[in-house]
Amino acid sequence: MKRGVIVWGFLVPALLVFAYFKFIPMVTGIQMSFHEVRPFLGDVWVGLDNYVAVLNDPKFHAAIWHTFVLGFGTAAGAVIGGIVLALVLEGASRYLWFVRTAAFLPVVTATAVIAEVWRIIYFPAQDGFLNSVLGAFGAPPVHWLEDPNTALLSVMAVGIWQGAPYNMVIVLAGLAAVDRSLYEAAAIDGVNMIQRLWFIVLPALKPALSIVLVLAAIRSLRVFTDVWVLTKGGPSGATDVWMTRVYSLGFERNEVGVASAASIILLVVTVIITLGTAALLRRGKDA
Repeated sequence: MKRGVIVWGFLVPALLVFAYFKFIPMVTGIQMSFHEVRPFLGDVWVGLDNYVAVLNDPKFHAAIWHTFVLGFGTAAGAVIGGIVLALVLEGASRYLWFVRTAAFLPVVTATAVIAEVWRIIYFPAQDGFLNSVLGAFGAPPVHWLEDPNTALLSVMAVGIWQGAPYNMVIVLAGLAAVDRSLYEAAAIDGVNMIQRLWFIVLPALKPALSIVLVLAAIRSLRVFTDVWVLTKGGPSGATDVWMTRVYSLGFERNEVGVASAASIILLVVTVIITLGTAALLRRGKDA
């Protein structure tokens, strides 16, 4: 009894802070989504009109499509990249800790800083860093973030570069649990590297990959900072995603009620995708 009181004594302050900064704003956002928000004049109840306005907004439809394309591409690339990094950096070498730390730096670096660095790398002139590298092979300069055909892919590359090291750490934890005797038995049986990866490593990584996929599904819908710093949703809306559209509605057009409705829709979709992904992975695990 006394131990439980002590535990709750430590938890309650953190829970109160979490509730104040998480649940109260969430409830307020739900409330505003049913109102026309008019600061200093009083809010007006509009029912579901804000939700109808969101669902009938052609720009919001395009933003949803960009979000899913960017999210799927980033999640797939980051998961594959994380697995490759984990396989390359797995081992007990004395110096691997340094390489792993260096590879993990994009995760702990502020997203805005990373996006600004990549914006410099993508500088469209001939003497831009990436264009200079391509120019050495005779390729013409590319307007990475200014061309609607390449802007979304350029943002996707930044997301993969930042997300892969995060997944690497989770996969490395899964690889640490693999029974090493299986590798020795496979070597004796003459199993090649691809067969060992397919029949030993991947089955052992199912729990870790389940976590990675669920987290990737959540992150893919909430992307904002890197898109906003790199392109602000441009050019011509080519990289406008769910969260940048919400930001534009709420802080640029002052349609706070409509922006709140879009945020609540995002919350519902995120929960559905997360639960659906977890259910599919659980079903595959049980099978």
